[in-house]
Amino acid sequence: MTVTLADVAARARVSPATVSRVLNGNYPVAAATRERVLRAVEELDYVLNGTASSLAAATSDLVGVLVHDIADPFFGIMASAAQHAIGEGGSGRAGGEKLAVVCNTGGSPERELTYLTLLQRQRAAAVILMGGGLEDPVHLDATAAKLARMAEAGTRVVLCGRPPVPGDAHTAALVFDNRTGGRLLAEHLLGLGHRRIGYAAGPADRTTTRHRLDGHRQALAAAGVPEGPTTHGPYDRVSGHAAVAELFARDPDLTAIVAANDTVALGVCAALRERGLTIPGDVSVAGFDDLPFSVDAVPALTTVHLPLHGSGTRAGRLAMGTEEPPADGTVPVPCTLVVRDSTAPPRA
Repeated sequence: MTVTLADVAARARVSPATVSRVLNGNYPVAAATRERVLRAVEELDYVLNGTASSLAAATSDLVGVLVHDIADPFFGIMASAAQHAIGEGGSGRAGGEKLAVVCNTGGSPERELTYLTLLQRQRAAAVILMGGGLEDPVHLDATAAKLARMAEAGTRVVLCGRPPVPGDAHTAALVFDNRTGGRLLAEHLLGLGHRRIGYAAGPADRTTTRHRLDGHRQALAAAGVPEGPTTHGPYDRVSGHAAVAELFARDPDLTAIVAANDTVALGVCAALRERGLTIPGDVSVAGFDDLPFSVDAVPALTTVHLPLHGSGTRAGRLAMGTEEPPADGTVPVPCTLVVRDSTAPPRA
């Protein structure tokens, strides 16, 4: 049911005129009253009506692209490609283009919901959420409700690199096959003869982390090889560097380490060199994503290739409506194993 101005006024115990003054910002209102009105707006998820032209068009010329960290090449590549596709497919009222705004959440679920609320109030034409989702039931429910309400108001919703929100039929989702990637990496190392494999994983509460670990564990179980030590941390170089000490403390005889992504793998490699170990002579190292620098690392990094640029482009097209999603809304994104110089058979 659509929330009205009168509903907000009743919740805040003020007149509709006072609510209008607070939201339009064109008349002084006592601070306590203003706070009460804004709290009611947030609790009821009320969307302020825009101008008559905005109402006629249903949505504005704004497209929001939500990323965890724009400085991370994983997100930068996809966001850049999406923005280009949005520009090509734009049909907005002003000059024929949409305004793509990149929102950096820092991985915070609170910031993600805040940005979605701001985009909702602006009647965004589309939103694209990039990167793995948080596996928290409360956040999942809140996100699903928010996205459903935005979709019902005419906003196109696209997920890029995360699975669909359970129970949400309003979104298009480009789903990376992270499980297969994790399995391919483990099978590659097992095929080389490794039996003591450590894992420097990402944050434990993220879908990407769990799915990549699932594939890794499936391969080990199929081969009858016990799982090695696993650490969890952010998807950054510092995390990979710190993981090495913990992994070797738990198993000093490791011959291989799988990293959560290529950036984490760089940190792992640096820490191994500081210990006087060679790669892959003493320890093989593998990453994930196939970021541009992985081929130039020394040694070049074995990794899993994800089509990040192509996925960002498709996300942008889905957001603009220039590409239609399949009937079930899910677009599987395959991955491929890229074998380079950072992995080799263990020393006898």
